[in-house]
Amino acid sequence: MNTLYDAFRAAVADSPALPFLCVPPLAGRDYAPEGCELSYGEAGKAVEVLIRTYRKAGYGHGHRIAFCLENRPAYILHLLALSAIGASAVPVNPDYAQGELLYLLDHSGSDLLITLDHRLDFCENVAARAAKRPPVLVFRAGDDLPEAATEARTHVPSADTEICLLYTSGTTGRPKGCILTNEYFLTAGEWYRTLGGVLDIEQGQERLFNPLPLYHMNAGALSLTCMILARGCLIVPDRFHPRSWWQEVADSRASIIHYLGIIPPLLLNQPPNEHEKRHCVKFGLGAGIEPELHRRCEERFGFPLVEVWGMTETGRILADCHEPRMVDTRAFGRPVKELEAMVVDEQDREVPRGTPGELVVRAKGDDPRKGFFAGYLNNEEATEEAWKGGWFHTGDTVRQDESGMLFFIDRKKNIIRRSGENIAAAEVEAALQSLDQVAQVAVIAVADDLRDEEVMACIVPMPGLRGDENLGDEELARTLMKALEDRLAYFKLPGWWLFLDSLPTTGTQKVQKTRIFPPDQDPREAAGIIDLRALKKRRG
Repeated sequence: MNTLYDAFRAAVADSPALPFLCVPPLAGRDYAPEGCELSYGEAGKAVEVLIRTYRKAGYGHGHRIAFCLENRPAYILHLLALSAIGASAVPVNPDYAQGELLYLLDHSGSDLLITLDHRLDFCENVAARAAKRPPVLVFRAGDDLPEAATEARTHVPSADTEICLLYTSGTTGRPKGCILTNEYFLTAGEWYRTLGGVLDIEQGQERLFNPLPLYHMNAGALSLTCMILARGCLIVPDRFHPRSWWQEVADSRASIIHYLGIIPPLLLNQPPNEHEKRHCVKFGLGAGIEPELHRRCEERFGFPLVEVWGMTETGRILADCHEPRMVDTRAFGRPVKELEAMVVDEQDREVPRGTPGELVVRAKGDDPRKGFFAGYLNNEEATEEAWKGGWFHTGDTVRQDESGMLFFIDRKKNIIRRSGENIAAAEVEAALQSLDQVAQVAVIAVADDLRDEEVMACIVPMPGLRGDENLGDEELARTLMKALEDRLAYFKLPGWWLFLDSLPTTGTQKVQKTRIFPPDQDPREAAGIIDLRALKKRRG
């Protein structure tokens, strides 16, 4: 078994009647409001049609196809077809602004963009400005695709063939494209399937409800491949809905649910209802639950929530999945099986147990990169920097106790985590700095009771913009926010704004973010702070 398609084809052959993909019922949704389900056999037939369609149009190895298909089963069927022909999927965050989509199309060199009816005009407008001007279409069964502009390479898809290009938040500005191979997908899925302990996955029995986006590795690689290998069903809701969560989970007969740290408190805040008592969930898997809420959730909802750690680059996850679990802490597991982990200082020296440091990981054996991402597209320097010393540097600060248990402390990288989205402060800073009104800017994370963290912009405006006869600070903030709407996804826009006369800098004029506010001050309570969080809304 060398490819994701091979694994899927084996599942179709031996388990055609078992359910593969499910959309839970949800009244008012603009597609499948009553829900739908595809068996492995039905999905297999649909994938074979797509394979023939792509091949007829000349697509194959060396081509990349961008998909702006939201959280719908169609994306998974197209992904499997591309694995069969050796092409690669480039999933698009549907909340991307024009500038972000343009960057993705140009950086990936996408040859085709497939989207939905209500996103067609937006995608066509952006693609027309892209260097390769990829054709854009809404694909329907029986349609022909536009002919590929370049000839596919002669290549039999293998374990090291690129199957997907996932974009992650870059710490120095633009997102980086993570090259993911068939081996990556198969390694991640088998790893999850066999972690054991509380994470007991029964062959042919599981139904995994994952509300996370398919353009993240959690749903689009880890969960998908695990279910294929386990002959399970992947349940694909459009997104997380607090009020209808338990009804969706119960109606779809989910045995496993995935979550992010924002989900448990929102569920706890919902009044008890009949649906939360009629589910058949065995366990939940996720990251970021507050320790003080962990036990409360398990007691109220009746199943263990297993905290894990993972990254797009690693594929595999570490999990606190063996009893006794440390639910009152930020524990996320011990190194297991073929994945080694170490905690190091700034000079990459291992630190004593109990001392905070950066988490570095690698595969055991001769190839430390086995099963990891294949590198950052067009950025060999960043790839090698991440792998310096033969270990992958995660950028996460952790500590490890004498038993080997790892505990999450913070992100070393300049990343803001809002509602499960990783936002690079540098990317938001670059967008703000490009505006004529901004002389200097620092973007930081501030705590948020609902979304874990929120984006805050501290700005030194150009001279003459502020004052009684000019723009007021809130008007200026609204003006800048409006100017960013076509450049950044809505969730990246600053929710908090603060205008200052100066920012603290080093002798080389690098902003010292840790000195903007006193250590004991909540930035949200600073004099002159402006709260525009209500303006951050998902665009249609």
